[in-house]
Amino acid sequence: MRKLILLIVLGLAVGALFGQLMQSLPGYWLVRVGDTSVQTSFWFGIVLLLGAFLVLHFALRLLMRMHRPVSRLKLWSTRNRNRNAMRRTVRGLVALAEGRWKRAEKSLVKAADDSSTPLVNYLSAALAAHYQGRYEQADTLLKRAHMSTEGADTAVGMVQAQLMLDRQHYEEALATLTRLDKQLPDHPQILKLLKQAYLSVSDWDGLRRLMPRLARHQLIADDERKELEQRAYRELILQASHNPDDIERVRNLWSDMPDHLRSNIELVVLYTEALVRGGEEALAERLLRHSLKDNWDSRLVTRYGLLNVDSSRQLVYAEKWLQERPNDPDLLLTLGRLSLRNAYWGKAQEYFESSQRQRPSGVVCAELARLFANLGEHNKSQLYYRQSVELLDRSLPALPQPSEANR
Repeated sequence: MRKLILLIVLGLAVGALFGQLMQSLPGYWLVRVGDTSVQTSFWFGIVLLLGAFLVLHFALRLLMRMHRPVSRLKLWSTRNRNRNAMRRTVRGLVALAEGRWKRAEKSLVKAADDSSTPLVNYLSAALAAHYQGRYEQADTLLKRAHMSTEGADTAVGMVQAQLMLDRQHYEEALATLTRLDKQLPDHPQILKLLKQAYLSVSDWDGLRRLMPRLARHQLIADDERKELEQRAYRELILQASHNPDDIERVRNLWSDMPDHLRSNIELVVLYTEALVRGGEEALAERLLRHSLKDNWDSRLVTRYGLLNVDSSRQLVYAEKWLQERPNDPDLLLTLGRLSLRNAYWGKAQEYFESSQRQRPSGVVCAELARLFANLGEHNKSQLYYRQSVELLDRSLPALPQPSEANR
């Protein structure tokens, strides 16, 4: 309401101003053509000139529009097609989200040529075709997507890699992702897909090299990273250890391994076995000794007693451990074996019997049976052989056995 009053007041003021000007500046216009003359007031002539200018201006604009009717019709038609394409695209994307693949593909492909974003249409249509199992059509749509938009290599490549992984064409997917990774080395989605591809083809070396990059970009949880790193190094050590001549490869893997994995008991045991196969038993002995200092484990203790190195020095170390763990059955078994290596038959017997008292074991009984047999005490040897068989029998799975009733 205030604006209306303000406009009225302003209009009255302007009118009054012009009225004052018309009174203070009188004059007239005289136009004479031949014998005909037209005379009017100065201000009325100004109004006529302004009106004539406006009429001429709009007339010229109308003529210009009429001069290009075809181009304007084309522009209108293009805009109308774009609007229809946008509606079809939206319907196609909604159908894709709802899992109606056939309807989605049809709408998206039909709208692609007139869409302002044909790349989106073709990529989404390729997904719809893939989910229908129409793989050749999906590949064709990916090619059309690549041709539709300049600079679409990354987007098309990522969708192609995802489809290849879903089809279990892991080698092709890995090749595509490797190429993309060289172009965009820090792309989060490419790194995630690379992890999936490496796992699928069991490329453990590629996976272990990828882990730091995933962690740096916070694309993997700590628990999953540690689990995958352990799995990768375990498989790599196993592969390398199959060839005893490749011991340098095993040692390099161990040196490249993250610190937290060097205390992993399973990896320590695997590395020890690889060193033994490669003729590096002295290095294996140092590894086990240092590992036992920080992480006491029965597997490491047992393996320590099977090494063929300086047995007298080993026995000294093991007897020092016994002072801290006097009732450890695995350590007592290892001491018995080290005593055998040093030809301390009586000491070996004592250690084996102590281990057996702490925890009855078929392995310890077998060691005692063998020792007594070689000492010529055959009765004791047979007794321990029977105990060994009985203890081993208890560890067997419960399975049906023949009896007099079912023979």
